[in-house]
Parts: sequence; C-alpha cells; structure tokens
Amino acid sequence: MTMSAMIVALLIDTGLGWPAAIFRAIGHPVTWIGRLIGKLDDWLNLEQAQPWQRRLGGLIAALAVIGLAVETALVLRGLLPGGLTGTLLEGLLIWPFLAVRSLHDHVMAVARPLALGDMDRARGAVAMIVGRDPDSLDEAGVARAAMESLAENASDGVVAPWFWGMVFGLPGIVGYKAINTLDSMIGHRTPRHEAFGWAAARIDDVANLIPARLTGLIFAGVSGRWRPALAVMARDAHHHRSPNAGWPEAAMAGALGVRLSGPRVYADRIAEEPWVNAGAPDPKPADLLRGLRVYRQAVAAILAATILFAALAALWS
Repeated sequence: MTMSAMIVALLIDTGLGWPAAIFRAIGHPVTWIGRLIGKLDDWLNLEQAQPWQRRLGGLIAALAVIGLAVETALVLRGLLPGGLTGTLLEGLLIWPFLAVRSLHDHVMAVARPLALGDMDRARGAVAMIVGRDPDSLDEAGVARAAMESLAENASDGVVAPWFWGMVFGLPGIVGYKAINTLDSMIGHRTPRHEAFGWAAARIDDVANLIPARLTGLIFAGVSGRWRPALAVMARDAHHHRSPNAGWPEAAMAGALGVRLSGPRVYADRIAEEPWVNAGAPDPKPADLLRGLRVYRQAVAAILAATILFAALAALWS
C-alpha cells in the first residue's frame, strides 16, 4: 500500500504544494515537530551545563523527537483501513512531508526576477532560502546560491523522504523529517548548539548518506550530460563541508557545466569554501532555469520509478 500511497502523495504535492490556507488553518507537521524541538532545547540545553551534559541532553532530545514521531506514524498507520481508501488516506498523511512544489516555487521566485535583471527582487527571494548575506551577492552569486539550495534541498526535501518512505513506509518518512528538522534547528556549530546539536547532526549525516548520493545519480541520469555530471560528482563532492550536500551539488554543477560553492559571505563571517567544478564558468540566470528543468525531470523520474515499483509489487503479490 505504501508505494501506491507515495504516488498519491507525489501527485498531490507536485500539483498543490502545501496551500497557504491550510498552513494558516493548522500549520504544518514539520512546524509541529519544530515546536517540540524548541521546547526541548529550552528545557535541556542549559547554559551553565558542562559540554558533556549538553551533548547528553541533545542526544536525549533527538531520540525523544524521533521516537515520538515514529510512534505517532505507527499508530496512524495501524488505524488506516485497507484497500483504496487506506491508500488514499496514507497518501494524504505522506503529502506534507514532501517538498516537491515548495522547493520549485522558492527557486523559481529567484530565477524569474534574476532573468529580468531585477537584482533587488532576486536578492530578496534568495534570502528566503539561504543564510548568506544577499547584499554581497552579484548576479552569479545569486544564481549559485539558488542552484546550491535547489540541489541540496532536492535531496533533503524530496529524495530522502521518498527513499525512507519507500523503505519503511509512513514511519520512515515521518522519522526522517524529524531527523532533518532536528538538524536544521539545532545541528549548527554555534556556541549554543555545538554540543547540544552534535547527536542531531550526526544522525542527519547517516540518514542522508544514501539519499544524497542517489540524488546526484538521478541528476546525472536525467540531465543528458551524465558523463560530466558523474565525473564532477566523483571528483568534487568531498570538497563540500557537509559529507552529503556535495554530492547533489557537484552532480548539478557537472550536469550544467557551471561552478558552484566557493567563498561566500554570511552575516557574521566569510566562509572560504572550495569551488565545485572549479574550471567552469559562473552560472547565469538561464543556467538556474536549466537547473530547475533538471529538478523537474528528476521528480518525474522518481514518480516513474515509484509507479514501476508499485506495479512490480502488485504482480508479485
């Protein structure tokens, strides 16, 4: 039932995203998870505690959030009826844990004004999806930032939840989103979260190990330039500070023939990151639109693979 439910969820999210009216009415499951993480951060991450105590508190918080998320999903799945009704209901439960449409729309909100030369709007839109200082970005910098966000979040927001959902069903996708939300909220190397967020960051690294590499392979496969995409991915993926984000970013850079990463300015520091696909030119606005086309093709490939898996499972049952 889960594979068919995943098809339902992919189709709904691709078509609708998470409508603003629904968000205003009930919020979003990820924000619910986020509120729990925030409470545990307040309760367990005490400023006066020793580093080992804060690390232990962070481990307890991570396990509590993941455990509660998975247990809730198990209970909900156990309540589902069989047949078509159960498949549709499970698809509705999976839907909010995918980010197919929202990621596309956020990056397109950068690509359109960038293509028109409206740098103010492009910088404003890119500031919604990356943490670097938008005022420091020229045209190429905005295009790089948006393309890197597209590649990395295609893994975190689409491929990874799809992968863990296909493997473990609804509990897998909900558990993954709990892990990913923990990392995004407390998995940072800041004075407050260096120790407390250590466990969340390490768990997220493990959870994304396969999906990040799979995302790179999908980008390479659908791009029509699989040889350079795979070559850049194999050569440059390890240049990224993250053990996982470099794989989809390097594949996207190779597929489009542009360079990504490199030095960037944040509000409080300058990060001297190495280039990915260093010998290639900077991306232009048209390259960002090409990147979005690769992303759409990747989503179509995931949907096609899910339909194939569901058909094979039906034949074998």
